Amino acid sequence: MKKFLQRFGDKVIGRLDGFDRLRFRGSKRGLCYPGGMFAFLCWVGVLLKDFGDYAQTTTKRLGAAIERQAEERGVPTVYLASCNESKEERALAQAKERALSSGLIAVLSSVEPCRTMVIRSNKAKGLLEPCLAEGKCLHYYHYYLDATFGLMYTRLQSWFPFTMHIGINGREWLAEQLKKARLDYVKVDNCFTSIENFAVAQKLLNAQVRQPWPTVLEKLAARSNPLHATLLPGVQPYYWSLEESEWASDFLFRTPADLAEIYPMFVRHGIQNMHSADVMRFLGYAVKASGRVSGKFAGEVRTNLKCREEGTRLKYQVKTNSAKMYDKHGNLRLETTLNNVREFKTYRTAEGDEAGEKHWLKMRKGVADIQRRAEVSQKVNERHASFLAAAAETEPLGKLVEELCEPVQWRGRRARGLNPFASADMELLEIVSRGDFLIHGFRNRDVRELLHGPKQATIADQRRQSSAVTRQLRLLQAHGLIKKQGNTHRYQVTEKGQRAITAVLAARNADVTKLMATAA
Repeated sequence: MKKFLQRFGDKVIGRLDGFDRLRFRGSKRGLCYPGGMFAFLCWVGVLLKDFGDYAQTTTKRLGAAIERQAEERGVPTVYLASCNESKEERALAQAKERALSSGLIAVLSSVEPCRTMVIRSNKAKGLLEPCLAEGKCLHYYHYYLDATFGLMYTRLQSWFPFTMHIGINGREWLAEQLKKARLDYVKVDNCFTSIENFAVAQKLLNAQVRQPWPTVLEKLAARSNPLHATLLPGVQPYYWSLEESEWASDFLFRTPADLAEIYPMFVRHGIQNMHSADVMRFLGYAVKASGRVSGKFAGEVRTNLKCREEGTRLKYQVKTNSAKMYDKHGNLRLETTLNNVREFKTYRTAEGDEAGEKHWLKMRKGVADIQRRAEVSQKVNERHASFLAAAAETEPLGKLVEELCEPVQWRGRRARGLNPFASADMELLEIVSRGDFLIHGFRNRDVRELLHGPKQATIADQRRQSSAVTRQLRLLQAHGLIKKQGNTHRYQVTEKGQRAITAVLAARNADVTKLMATAA
């Protein structure tokens, strides 16, 4: 971010980093797998052959209670014949028609696809058993103009396992926070075109991440379900996960014209210079030291450009995670969308062992890891901003890396200059700039395995290789390309390192025609 603001700070009047769209999922974990469902039916005394009648009765009781409560609140339930109709547009139109400006504004029902629990015959075993299956059932949507969150919704599946989704928008939430703080602002769609105090607004966005999410979400779920506590006997509260998140960094330019002047350059830079391996590094995926995508990678890497009425959007996507930018109402928005967080790691104890030792483990969708999720998303946006700053880089490559080639003094000792285009130094630079290392950092052991291979070596060889890597990492430290993370054995590439390494790799991968055109 610092590099981007150094380049364009004279045109930018404010910046906001925080959640945009959030979709939470509440699961009754004991009912989401066949063994748990079987145990529940045994506990309530329902035979497998009677499950259909029991489930139908439970669903009818839930639907009747929801629709009765909606009538009592003066917002009758509206059935939508097509699940493709925009629920939000319908809810806002209904609020306008009824002159509703707060609280519950619409209750909508629609038959939609879902994962349900059914009973099927296992002919091989000669018995009935619960199974998860893809099907359809009635869903109830409740839309609110909430005093805390602004426009939000809940979506309740009316058949086993009664999954609940809750949708919140961080920018709508911020607008309500600014109202309570008595700060003036102007918001168009989900973008702010003016805020009285950006520093206070950023503090409010930071506070959103640190909510007691299980408690907050359980209360929101109970508000939309009159049988929340009594529908199923003995079932634990929902397990809340963040199914999908969008983390947005908005740069508000002084005028839309200021952004319009440079935005085409950003788009052109992104299309020409962001390749598959770069996209993967961008989003924190491991890439071979050679810069090629691993043959073990199973998925798609895509770049997509769309021109819309409100602006031009450039999107980079790896599997179901993406980073995108678009211009809207004078805002340059950089946005990271995470659906699959298992690609990332968080420093935590193993689940169920809260008193145990912490390790770097796979990130969970559960709200317990929401702060780490925000941190990872912010790092993606920061790399995106640094990448865009390079689009306006006017400093010649030779000058940019000139000091790297000169010897330096570090901690009272002389360190040799680097040769960024020599194979050994280039390999080292490519390794430390891997996408997963940019997010999580790296250890001596990580670099050693990539340089010398994962094969088992003798203890003597491991020590020799480790000592050699230590000297190489000290060399990069001496030139300011990496730094040690406090109280850990991990290193992180510095902003200077990202800038220099990105320039060197871009020059190395560019063909002669492109370099000659640039020189001309």
